[in-house]
Amino acid sequence: MTFTIQQALIATEEGYGRIDVQIEGDRIEAIALHPGTDITPQLEPRGTVIDGSYKLLLAGFVNAHTHSSEMWQRGLIPPYPLELWIGELHEFSPLNPQQIYLSALSTALETLLSGGTSVVDHLVLIPGQEVETVAAAVKAYQEIGIRAFIGPLIQDQALASGIPDGGAERKHGQFYCTTEQVLAMMETVVERFHRPQEGISIMVAPTGIQLCSDALFQGCIELSDRHNLCRHAHLLETKAQKLLAYEKYGFSAVEHLHSLGYLNERTSLAHCVWLEERDIKILAETGSTVVHNPLSNLRLGSGIAPLLKYRQAGVNVSFGCDGAASNDGQDLLEAIKIGSMLHNITDPDYRHWITPRQSVEMAALGGVKGLGMDGEMGSVEVGKKADLVLYDLTSLSLLPRTDPIGLLVTGRPTQAVADVWVNGDRIVSNGQPTRLDVDNLRQNLLQYGEWTTNRQSSNIAQMEAHYRQVMGLS
Repeated sequence: MTFTIQQALIATEEGYGRIDVQIEGDRIEAIALHPGTDITPQLEPRGTVIDGSYKLLLAGFVNAHTHSSEMWQRGLIPPYPLELWIGELHEFSPLNPQQIYLSALSTALETLLSGGTSVVDHLVLIPGQEVETVAAAVKAYQEIGIRAFIGPLIQDQALASGIPDGGAERKHGQFYCTTEQVLAMMETVVERFHRPQEGISIMVAPTGIQLCSDALFQGCIELSDRHNLCRHAHLLETKAQKLLAYEKYGFSAVEHLHSLGYLNERTSLAHCVWLEERDIKILAETGSTVVHNPLSNLRLGSGIAPLLKYRQAGVNVSFGCDGAASNDGQDLLEAIKIGSMLHNITDPDYRHWITPRQSVEMAALGGVKGLGMDGEMGSVEVGKKADLVLYDLTSLSLLPRTDPIGLLVTGRPTQAVADVWVNGDRIVSNGQPTRLDVDNLRQNLLQYGEWTTNRQSSNIAQMEAHYRQVMGLS
């Protein structure tokens, strides 16, 4: 397909200018900036012509950390810290691949309509149906057309399931997995679904140091090196995880992952709330990426990640929504807004605060850097992948005419996304997905669940008593 976008607004060093962009196949074929206020087309129109005169053109953002299947619990779990929240989550997890498929579709749609063209899905697996779980998510992402990086959420240890800490097995329901079984499953998933050229990439994604053995991390490193896969994991989301790392290894979780060789420029790490100065230095030196999930960190009371310190140290940072049961949505613009402003209270020097333009660069280029694709996309340049978003500047939420990027980041944009291209394919047109029947999705989602409140897992009382004792709460 060929597209010519004419007279779109684009950010320049001087402010804003007009630009023509030609998309050929999956790439940006040509770019021409309009001199001054000239509105004469600068590129010969080819293919489908898009009038961009009242639209803002940006590179697509990356929803750099989420769990799509958590959509089935969004709005349902009471205000709990992570450790109790997980007990509620697992009690009411999805039970069939059809739910996985629908929640992946919904996650992708919300991401697209808030400016995201890529999603990193740390995918919760159905016990005994791991490969089928991945297949259902792959089907959804291919159908809607978003670029997806799927990291099956894997572990081989347990903290509170009757299996001793550090044991070789884990229990999830009635299904047991050894380290070897987990890695064999990952081999199968990579062979069947890793198709980067088709927009689907598999990642190695151990859940985190608290539930994974060194053998699992080392197996993931070998798999990553052999198949050129990105690496992902949760890292130090809560203070309890920080303390556990010192108890388990004698030093920090970051130092341990570094000693294993897990950290490199294709490694992204979700949360990173409780890092120390030497940890930050290691992440900067290894080129690892911090994925900032401000809304879930606030919802679960996990803390405020020292984002300004990371940026000052040269650590690459991107934004994620996290799963829709700890956010409880997939509005990427909302995550960017909160994630940009939250840290102003941590540093009185306003010159360190994050500007709207820096925010959109973190969301786009920062996101793709964490996936090892900064030479391929993340900015509007000739030769890069055509993963682009046009925002409708006639939307009431982006008026009056002031600073469009300022409004996009610090305002509350609604129905602002007009058109989205992924890999050169126009998958959103005039605010509507081109490949998805939204009414059909809505009807399918209505079939599952029920309106309820105060649903509580069967073992939450015991868990809560233990948690309050450990945390010294009365």
